[in-house]
Amino acid sequence: MTNKRLFYYCNFLLPRKAWLLTVVIMLFSSYNLIAQEKVIKGVVTSATDGMTLPGVNIIVKGTKKSANADFDGKFAVQANQGEVLEFSFVGYATQQITVGNQDRIDVSLKEDVNKLDEVVVIGYGTQKKSDLSGSVGIVNMESAKKVITYDTAKMLQGQVAGVTVQSSGEPGGFVNIKIRGLNSFSNNNPLFVIDGMIVDAPFDFAPGDVESMQVLKDASSAAIYGVRGANGVVIITTKKGKLGKLDVKYKSLVGFQNVARTWDVTDRVGYQTITSAAEKNAGLTIAPGNDPTNSSYITNVDTNWQNEAYETGVVENHSLTFNGGAETLAYNMNLDYFKNSSYIKSPQDYERMSMNLNLNGKKGIFKYGTKIGYTQSDKENFNSYVGETAIGALVGAVPTMPVYDANRLGGYGGTTNLTQRAISLNVIGFNNLIENNGQRNRFIGNIWGEFEIIKGLKYKIDASFDRLDYENRRYIPQSDLGWYYITTKEEASLDVSTGSSDKTFFNNTLSYSLDIDKHKFDALVGFVQERSDSYNHWSRGVGYDYGEISKLQYADDTSTGESNTTITGKSSISRINYSFDDRYLLQANFRQDKSSLFSEKNNSSNNYSFSGAWKLSNEKFIHLPKWVSNIKLRGSYGKLGNNTIAPYFFATTINSFAGYDFNNALAPGTTVVASLDPNVKWEDNETTDVAVEVGLFDNDLQFTAEYFVKNSTNLLIGVPLPFSTGAFPASITTNAGAMKNTGFEFSATYNNNRNAFKYSISANIGTLKNEVKQIGINGNPIYGAASKTEEGRSMGEIFAYETAGIFRDAADLAASPTQTNAGVGDVKFKDQLTIDTDGDGIFDKADGMISDLDRTYQGVTIPKYSYGINFSANYKNWDFSMFWQGAGGNKVFNSIYRNLMAGQYGNHHTDMLNYWTPTNTNTDVPRPMIGDPNANGRDSNRFIERGDYIKLQTMEIGYEIQIPVNQVIQKAKVYVNGQNLWTITKYTGGDPDFNSNDGSFSRGYDGGSFPNPRTVSLGIEVNF
Repeated sequence: MTNKRLFYYCNFLLPRKAWLLTVVIMLFSSYNLIAQEKVIKGVVTSATDGMTLPGVNIIVKGTKKSANADFDGKFAVQANQGEVLEFSFVGYATQQITVGNQDRIDVSLKEDVNKLDEVVVIGYGTQKKSDLSGSVGIVNMESAKKVITYDTAKMLQGQVAGVTVQSSGEPGGFVNIKIRGLNSFSNNNPLFVIDGMIVDAPFDFAPGDVESMQVLKDASSAAIYGVRGANGVVIITTKKGKLGKLDVKYKSLVGFQNVARTWDVTDRVGYQTITSAAEKNAGLTIAPGNDPTNSSYITNVDTNWQNEAYETGVVENHSLTFNGGAETLAYNMNLDYFKNSSYIKSPQDYERMSMNLNLNGKKGIFKYGTKIGYTQSDKENFNSYVGETAIGALVGAVPTMPVYDANRLGGYGGTTNLTQRAISLNVIGFNNLIENNGQRNRFIGNIWGEFEIIKGLKYKIDASFDRLDYENRRYIPQSDLGWYYITTKEEASLDVSTGSSDKTFFNNTLSYSLDIDKHKFDALVGFVQERSDSYNHWSRGVGYDYGEISKLQYADDTSTGESNTTITGKSSISRINYSFDDRYLLQANFRQDKSSLFSEKNNSSNNYSFSGAWKLSNEKFIHLPKWVSNIKLRGSYGKLGNNTIAPYFFATTINSFAGYDFNNALAPGTTVVASLDPNVKWEDNETTDVAVEVGLFDNDLQFTAEYFVKNSTNLLIGVPLPFSTGAFPASITTNAGAMKNTGFEFSATYNNNRNAFKYSISANIGTLKNEVKQIGINGNPIYGAASKTEEGRSMGEIFAYETAGIFRDAADLAASPTQTNAGVGDVKFKDQLTIDTDGDGIFDKADGMISDLDRTYQGVTIPKYSYGINFSANYKNWDFSMFWQGAGGNKVFNSIYRNLMAGQYGNHHTDMLNYWTPTNTNTDVPRPMIGDPNANGRDSNRFIERGDYIKLQTMEIGYEIQIPVNQVIQKAKVYVNGQNLWTITKYTGGDPDFNSNDGSFSRGYDGGSFPNPRTVSLGIEVNF
């Protein structure tokens, strides 16, 4: 119908006024329809890293209109105002946006960490989270990356139940990590696998480049790694290339670090008062430097060593990431720079530069990829004179010693025997004078290819190479740091060691997947070859004048040596997974390892595991409420090994150049240098694990409860030998130990992403009970620093005397059990029951004297529980997160406090000011006395404290800056991060989270580890 005909038609049928009204309504309606229907354009990116997401599905809810994001994440879809656009993509949470007046909608999708179909990395493959039948801890990387650290292992602290991490504040210092307790008397460190490559430790790799982390905790999940998996396995995957245009991301942060807690020690007056009293009580004259009547009395020096040494440390991290590519070749390259200067006034810092490149692609039925990583690091180490720690020596330094003294060689202060009588180390001068540097250059490379022979059948070959070159230099110049700390020209020395290690791995695997109706099979077989070569060359020069060039050629005398070792191994691996109707899951693993570490008759180890799971929620005969989304029971059993042993440790070493004085004549001969067991073999570890997993409210709330038992047998341990064997040391290491660990683990996560205010809460807690089952052949206990390890008890329990107050007067002293050299004002120790009067095997009477027999167990040193709590939220452009972590149930021997309460020539704790005197008897602090004849400072419960703590490890507030469309900068975020902000504990030491001698028999002994600093950082992230 033409417009003219329409005009006549309306004019004939309708009155004029009605006709005009109809035309207006029609015109308005047409305009309104045109106005509502429009094309919405935009770009879809990942909220995690800001990279574009190609292939995102966009539908207009309630209609058939849809679109897909292109190669660059761009999309265009027709929609009316008021309609809802739904964006969905595998691995990301679905997001809905209502169309308003805008013509452009840019969407940022968050990773969906709550769905059970999430694919996780396991040994030599991947598996859906819902199909796991073993114990695999999945790290929340969004939370873990809030931790500012140079070491990826530190990011695990508090993130996974059953995983404990101990660290220190030393720049570049090592991190202790244990998975489900101790399994060996020698090495308890887990295995690390980075992008399929086996590495000893992850500290050479930039934490910001990590994409995901999984922890294999039981034998079922770790059996595929055989003898390397007994202590658990940490699988780390770095970022891979993603399809799309080039995305460039820059991250930068600068943080400032300070010591969170200092020791309360005496000043000059307090020090001189206590030390003078100790000399008087011992019948000695007062040291001239402490005697106000002496001309050498020190009044012009009052050094607060902690104030002098502690300064603001700086940590900085900058990274630049390039990502993009096509299906045939995608790339991700990360350049990272990290530097941490110490909070102690010294050159001890850590600096690292690293590069990581990942290439991956697909062409038809062929997949391929490569990884290249290079790291260069430089660490200036702290120094020890006779085994003391820098913190321990710093806290105990006397206040009458100056920091600087131009009259001493080197320019730093010290003490004198005649004036102060104190042997006190100037930690600032000692660490500034000595050059102690370690440099590492590390290259890793991996190349792989996967070919799908027929549908479901894939062959994969990959080869990796790990090369480490290092150089360590320690130069001790001629100097004068006071009495006892004088280095003469003849003692001035330079030690240089250089070396390298090469590790190569060749993996050939064949995998096959088959689905037949309700049956699903996945199988894997493979062959692994490995070789490790290490070389070390060391040289030592002695005899340097002050200021002389610190090179070997200028030494008065030099010596040198070298060593070279080679270790080879071959392994066959296999795994089969079976599931029926997505209800019943079974898995079996087998690996045989052969290694040159052991003699030919003992060089093979067979490791295996079995696991199963039952998805009750998928059973038709079980009717669950709608709010119950998932219930799964699982269990596993397996046997693993531990190959922690030195090369050639089965071959006895002899010295063929040993001479002997025979009838006043030197006769040539041969002697045994060390006796080794030729039958030494692998350590064994058996693990049983049962668990229940529950998902509620569409899996928004997930809960897991787990119980495990680990039995470790054939543990390597030193057994005493008769001195007649001629071996030194007079012991032999053999398989004669056993240990058991049991525990419960609980974890829960709740995510709420349905509203504008989105938040997530997760928590985990793990318990641990350790019991030593066997020690050597005769079961003789092993003593450590204030500890004892005995069959039937926990490893390294604190073993010490128990106090019973102070001897108040002579009558109290006479009425008490005999205590050698005790006097009024000394510590009274408890006389324990040490006599069995009726022969029933139970001690029921004290012997009336204090001796070594009166030491008792004072508590376990292994935390009985550890936990972590994460909370994160975001609203519009703001995000907030905080992470709490803690441990408890353990005891700590505070050795620094013991030293500060010794009442000798070192500095004192302020508690010592309340020492016993005839006029101050209402105290528990004994009289100070030089020499301590009563051994008031012996290992006792005076210095034993609870190690329980909870820390606010991280808290972060961030804001995403709105960037106009089509700008060079696509996304920008600024944030403030705080770390180690608040510690709740009754422990009086520097930090309850300290690095003890883990893996040895001296545990829970705080001799002065570097306290973790409080750090406040400013950061920015920019996507181009």
